[in-house]
Amino acid sequence: MFLFDPEWVHYTVFKGIQIVHKIPGFSWFIKRNFHYHDKSLERTLFGLTFPNPIGLAAGFDKDAKLIEELSNFGFGFIEIGTLTPKAQSGNPKKRLFRLTKDNALINRMGFNNEGVEAAVLRLKKNKNVLVGGNIGKNKTTPNEVAITDYLTCFKALFHYVDYFVVNVSSPNTPNLRALQDKAPLTHLLVSLQTENQAQKKPKPILLKIAPELTDSQLNDIVEIVTTVPIDGVIATNTSLLRIGLKSKNKEEQGGLSGLPIKDRSTEVIRYLHQKSKGSFPIIGVGGIHSANDAIEKLEAGASLVQLYTGFVYEGPGLVKRILKALV
Repeated sequence: MFLFDPEWVHYTVFKGIQIVHKIPGFSWFIKRNFHYHDKSLERTLFGLTFPNPIGLAAGFDKDAKLIEELSNFGFGFIEIGTLTPKAQSGNPKKRLFRLTKDNALINRMGFNNEGVEAAVLRLKKNKNVLVGGNIGKNKTTPNEVAITDYLTCFKALFHYVDYFVVNVSSPNTPNLRALQDKAPLTHLLVSLQTENQAQKKPKPILLKIAPELTDSQLNDIVEIVTTVPIDGVIATNTSLLRIGLKSKNKEEQGGLSGLPIKDRSTEVIRYLHQKSKGSFPIIGVGGIHSANDAIEKLEAGASLVQLYTGFVYEGPGLVKRILKALV
């Protein structure tokens, strides 16, 4: 599959998973081979019980098309998105690149998705998969009114996801990362939490941050999370850094994911955990390609972890290998 264009392969495999799950008995076969159950793997965080601590990160199933099928591969939870109020095609192709010598990917997708309402129609059919909703703003929406986009997605998804993730850290939407600055970020999160608390049963809200944040900026994150307050942090998103890469296409624009960002992601997790004295949960993501990589993040202070690039390179068996190692 690595001989072909990575985005074409992604959608081909995606369609293939969808088709084969319609074959009688195939779901049972996949579960039998990839699920791993043990009571010790359960985690209870912000009022939710996760069957195990390994999740699928946002970006793989942006539009909630395969949440049940993907959960059959053993994931404890699936995060959809990033979703925006209006459908958008994202950045021009080619926009996804494999760095095979580095076990990495570079993407500049640009929040391509079919819009939040299309995802809601699919989520209404979800039976028992624990789902997170990752939300963002449309490319054409100025930062000054970005709150409107986030609130639109929040309201539309509220009854159909178990937790929310506020994405202000993607490098592929112009000026989006400016929303990570203390003042606009606080304003955004307060607005979302105000709407949230007006509901009969509020949902957990988490913030996804970039790996390049300085210690000073991470200190701001700790302060914001604990004073707004919100329920936790996802660390980290893809990176703009290009350090020590061997692949020829390493200078492609976009966010870098995979093994090269493993250590930085873990550093951010450890810093946030120590600085906050463990006062809020952290979901660790970035460069998990083995059971040891996942354990390293959990020992650094993560309560849960998520896979994406490791799932692409190592295959679906990675989830079961990690879970067996944890037990």
